[in-house]
Parts: sequence; C-alpha cells; structure tokens
Amino acid sequence: MNCGFVALIGRPNVGKSTLMNHLLKQKISITSRKPQTTRHRILGINTTEAGQAIYMDTPGMHSGEQRALNRYLNRTADTTLLGVNVIVWLIDGLSWHEYDEIIFKKLEQAGLPVILAVNKVDKVQDKEKILAFFAEAQHRFPFQHLVPISALKGTNLAELESLIMGLLPESDLIYPEDQITDRSERFLAAEIVREKLTRRLGAELPYSLTVEIERYEEKPTITKIYAIIWVERMTQKNIVIGKDGEMLKKVGTDARLDIEKLIDQKVYLQLWVKVKKGWSDNERALQSLGFND
Repeated sequence: MNCGFVALIGRPNVGKSTLMNHLLKQKISITSRKPQTTRHRILGINTTEAGQAIYMDTPGMHSGEQRALNRYLNRTADTTLLGVNVIVWLIDGLSWHEYDEIIFKKLEQAGLPVILAVNKVDKVQDKEKILAFFAEAQHRFPFQHLVPISALKGTNLAELESLIMGLLPESDLIYPEDQITDRSERFLAAEIVREKLTRRLGAELPYSLTVEIERYEEKPTITKIYAIIWVERMTQKNIVIGKDGEMLKKVGTDARLDIEKLIDQKVYLQLWVKVKKGWSDNERALQSLGFND
C-alpha cells in the first residue's frame, strides 16, 4: 500500500480546512469565511483500498507577525513541511499574491513533490484562462501535478486523491484504518465552540478570543463539557455574552448540536466568558492555553 503524510499549505482563507473535510468525508477542521480560522496543525487520516493519506491541515502562511499568536501560526505552518512526503499547495483563483513568493522559496528549500491545487475553479467561466495560468505556473516551479478543484463542491477531488496517492511511498499502514484524526474529542469540542463564535461575531473579535475546555466528563448517557471563552478586554466579553446573554446562548446551542453529532451522544455544554488581557501577544499565556504544537 502507499502511505504517507501530506501537507496542505497556502495563504489564510483559501479553503484548506474545507478541502481536508471533503477529502475525509467528515468534518474534522473548523471552517469560516474569516482568515486564520485554523490555528493548530490538525491531522486527518484517510484510509482506502489504495493506501493511507495522512493530511495535515495547517494555519495559513502569512507575513504579519506582529503578535505572538501570529508568530505561532507561522511556526506551525512552516514546521508542517518537515517530515512530510507530499505537499499540496492550495491557492484561491488564477492569480498570485505577494506572500506566494515566500511560499515558492519555502517549497524550493523543502525539495519535496508539490501538487498545485487551484481552488474555486467553478467561478471561472473561461477554461482557457485556467490552461494559461497552469502553463505560467509550471514555468515558475516544477510542480508534479496541477489540478483545478472546488473544495466546497467536490470538483476533481477524486483525481486529486489519486495523484496524491501515486506520490506517497509504499508502506504499511501508519495509523489504524478506523482512526480519522490524532486530535481528542476534547480538543475538537473546543474548536467547534470557537467556530460558532467566529461565525456569529464581527470581523475583528474572533482573533481576540480562544476557547479552553476546563472539564470534560464522559458519562454513560451524556457528556458534560465546561468551557471558558477567553477574550482580551471587558468590552469583548460583553459582545460575546450579548444582550441578556442571547449571543452566548446561540453559540452554545450551535456548538452543542455539532458536538452531539461528532461524539454521537447527548451533550451538556456550559460556557463562561473570562478576560485574560493580552493573551494573544504573550508566549507564556499561549502555551497555557494549548498553543504548543
């Protein structure tokens, strides 16, 4: 069988998490329209008759390193290129961006087979433009394959899977065939809460909050989860709670329903909102909140 590790890389918000979820046919990584939704390296394991592809969803590579959190995200994205067998570089549309030049340099240093996957091609009417872009891309870098896809609609994902599997080395299974991720249900529950917050709140606030599971109690008929939503300022706490607690109730309901689907059991979810000033720019605070991949 062919087995190995596949790094999914690209700028923020190009659809890496959506792609991995569709390849796995199960939701492992949280998604939203806001950049930098993914903050951790998340492993998704897809075992088929052909072999085992172990996808590594990563934070988007970006140039802004003003805060400790941004530096952590970039470190996590960069270290994903170590120890993998294949790189899938996902870009959004038929144009290059400023930070893509840095990614080209990282790929040259990595010296690994790279597949360029161009996402959201369903929005491109003129297919000749895709061919022209691929010709220009192949001139810039020796990509093993170039594939137009739509991660959301599933376009050409079977072809992409086949190309990836063909580049993986022959090996015994690395993980049990029924394992889907390396992350615990406790971790995934925290991520689901953060996803619901990100989707319901404004453009800026999601970057100033994180979620920590304080207690996770598994009982025969119900799982009880007690989570803290950390923000950086009291005004942010008020926004998360909302008028008469309405926002927090909506987030809690959304998250509870998704967690119940994930673990296939009834869930009791209790959320608190607390202030930890400057947590996103404090290395020690980040480590205490689980940012230690």
